Amino acid sequence: MNKTLIIVLACLTLPVSAEKYVDLYRVNIVDEYTLKKMLPGKIVPKRQSILGFEAAGKVKGIHVDIGDNVAKDDLLAELEDLEAHALFNEAAANLSMRKKMFARARSLDNENVVSQQQLENTESQFLIAKAQHARASIKLQQTKIRAPYDGIIQSRFLDEGSIVNAGAALVEIIDNEYVEARIAIPRSLLEAMQIGEKYQFTINAKGFEADLARLAPMPARGSNHRLAIFEFSRFFNPGATARLILEVTESKRGAWVPLNSISQAEQGLWTVFTLSSENLAQKDLVELIHIENNRAFVSGTLQSGDRVIVGGASKVADDQAVRDSQ
Repeated sequence: MNKTLIIVLACLTLPVSAEKYVDLYRVNIVDEYTLKKMLPGKIVPKRQSILGFEAAGKVKGIHVDIGDNVAKDDLLAELEDLEAHALFNEAAANLSMRKKMFARARSLDNENVVSQQQLENTESQFLIAKAQHARASIKLQQTKIRAPYDGIIQSRFLDEGSIVNAGAALVEIIDNEYVEARIAIPRSLLEAMQIGEKYQFTINAKGFEADLARLAPMPARGSNHRLAIFEFSRFFNPGATARLILEVTESKRGAWVPLNSISQAEQGLWTVFTLSSENLAQKDLVELIHIENNRAFVSGTLQSGDRVIVGGASKVADDQAVRDSQ
């Protein structure tokens, strides 16, 4: 073939082969954007109690261990109670005797056999015996620890045979039915929140709802946050991380673009490549405002209708001829 013809043909085909097919994203300029904020917090039991005996003594038995599920009023532990039982039996016997004496005195009073003073003395002794019996019953009950609600034994601090003072910690129980999340929330976000409303959470990568139950009355010293307590209608293992998802609207003019269409420039700015009217790739400077998943919200010289080149600097160079792959 003639060399001149080959050169001409090469020149004619060069622009076509230099064009690159790219994916385009059409820009839509808006005056505000919505973003999702995720605020972390811990799952804690709604109720958590450290239990101990109300009386001093020697531990006779502990009937639960860590991890045990218990029902309300289940017997958890007890002290040696021989003395308490003896005092209770003595009080019961005395009450029974005083009750009979008071009944006999009232019967005799109806027959005018005893004086009013004697009747009142007998009644007083009966009431004293009744009070002593009630006190002995309480003392006997104080030798036992019962579950205050349905729960799980979280900790066990002592064993049988231990000598304890009144109030010494023996076991810890947590609610096994309901839990709550405690989240520190900035004041600026609290303004749009309402107590009693439902809010979205992620726990172990799954979505759940919880009610905003209450707020701490005031922020911690020096903090611009307030503690919010959210209640769940189901049980999660305490200690898990819960993330509150809040949608927040920010007033800022700009546009969403694919994250991989931006590349860093100088002085904190970023660049995107757009398609010019001559089908050439051209740079536009933008300010990066927010990143969410695989997209970015930017402001700058972009206009509605501009076509951003997906892939940006990794796909094209400045002034390169491009064509829409669609």
